[in-house]
Amino acid sequence: MGGTAILIVDDDPVIRAAIRTILTDAGYPAREADSGAEALRSVRLDPPALVLLDVNLPGICGYEVCRLMRDEFGDQFPIVFVSGARTESFDRVAGLLLGANDYISKPFREDELLARIQSLLVHRHKVAARSVASRLTARELQVLRLLSNGLGPDDIARLMVSSPKTVGAHVEHIYMKLGVQTRAQAVAVAYRDELLDGESAAVPLHSVKPAS
Repeated sequence: MGGTAILIVDDDPVIRAAIRTILTDAGYPAREADSGAEALRSVRLDPPALVLLDVNLPGICGYEVCRLMRDEFGDQFPIVFVSGARTESFDRVAGLLLGANDYISKPFREDELLARIQSLLVHRHKVAARSVASRLTARELQVLRLLSNGLGPDDIARLMVSSPKTVGAHVEHIYMKLGVQTRAQAVAVAYRDELLDGESAAVPLHSVKPAS
């Protein structure tokens, strides 16, 4: 997973400052790089949440920077090209083929920039949530479902015909995989990330037979 800051890559300090103001006013942390080489160093040091990448950069061009980022980091974070010179349809196609998620022409509207960033970050968050859900076993998802229904470990153990110790181990694994420390936090993450949606998410409560 990437970090929380948006990396602005542009050799024009005025444009970088303007974009950073737009982002910070909207609540997005941001940092800057003035060249392709500096962008690569920044990403390797701390992968960002998203990269806003100018095409025309000194030294390594934006297209090459995008390719190198994708080769090294895969789809870990979205990349958005921002260009005032290369705005033809074939420029956009080339950028997307190199792995960019979007292509914005300068000058751009502030609300359009923020809307596209928000859309990409929401999609990234949903993908990350699905990845977390995929790391939970079917039994752990079942325990999480029961926790979200307000049941305690002893009740869960009885309904699952299991021992409290085994349920406790499942709960510890859930906390570790979700990166939380309490039941309330685990349930909050489950609702926020919709981890329990779908047929395979968990066994419905009514289908878990209590011990006789």
